[in-house]
Amino acid sequence: MYCTGYQRVDSSVAQITGYKIANEVLNFLYANPIQSDMVKTTMVARVSDGLPLAASMDDEQSETELSEYKGQAKTIFRRLNLNSEPRCSIESGNYIFHYIIENGVCYLCICEKSYPRKLAFSYLEELAKEFNLSYGNEVDKPGLRPYAFVKFDTFMQKTKRIYQDTRTQHNLTKLNEDLQDVTRIMTKNMEDLLWRGDSLDRMSHISGELKDSAKLFKDKARDLNLQALYRKYGPPAIVILILMFVIYIRYYLF
Repeated sequence: MYCTGYQRVDSSVAQITGYKIANEVLNFLYANPIQSDMVKTTMVARVSDGLPLAASMDDEQSETELSEYKGQAKTIFRRLNLNSEPRCSIESGNYIFHYIIENGVCYLCICEKSYPRKLAFSYLEELAKEFNLSYGNEVDKPGLRPYAFVKFDTFMQKTKRIYQDTRTQHNLTKLNEDLQDVTRIMTKNMEDLLWRGDSLDRMSHISGELKDSAKLFKDKARDLNLQALYRKYGPPAIVILILMFVIYIRYYLF
C-alpha cells in the first residue's frame, strides 16, 4: 500500500515534469523557428540614378553578416539603367540577389541560395505593386532624399514574414501556380559583374544570346556541309578504292 502511494506520487511528478519539458520545447520552437530558407533583406532604389528609396530594417546580426552583400547591392543599383534586364538573379558566395524593375524602380532582395526563385520573384512583385500604389507618383520628384519612403519597411516586414517559411500553404500554392517561367530569367555571377566588366544591359544579354545562336548555327551548317560532301563523294570514292584494291590484287599478287 505504501509502495502504491509512492508510485502514484512518482507518476504525478513525472507527468508534471513531462508537461513542463514539452512546454519549454514548444516555447523554444516558437521563439526560434527553423528557417533554413529565407529572404535575408530587401532594398528598393530608383533606376535612373541608383537613389535608395527604402530598405528593410535588419537586426544587428544580419547587418554584420550582410554588410559586404549590401555594398554589392548598391553596386548593382549603380550599374542599372533603362536598358537593363528587367528581371535578373546574381549569385554571390552563399547568397543570391534577385531583382525586378518596374516603373523605373528596382526591387532587390538577398536570399539564401536554397530559397525558391519563384517565391523570391513573387515576393518582389507584391512589393512592387504596393510601392507603386503608395508612392508611385513621388518617385521622380526633384530633391528626393535617400530612404524617403522608410515607412515602406512596415509592409516589407509583413510580406517577408508571409514568404519566410516555404512550407506554409500560401507559399506551397505560390510554388504550384503557373507563374512566369523563372528558368528563363537571366542569371549572372557577382564576380563577373564586379571584376570582369560584365553588363546587366538587356541588349548585351540579347547580343550574347545571338552570338551563341550564331556559333551554334555555324557549327550545324558545317556539319550539314560535311554530311552533304560525304553523300556526294562518298560512294564514288568507295567504288574507286574497291577498283584500286582489285587491280592491286590482280596485277601485283598474281
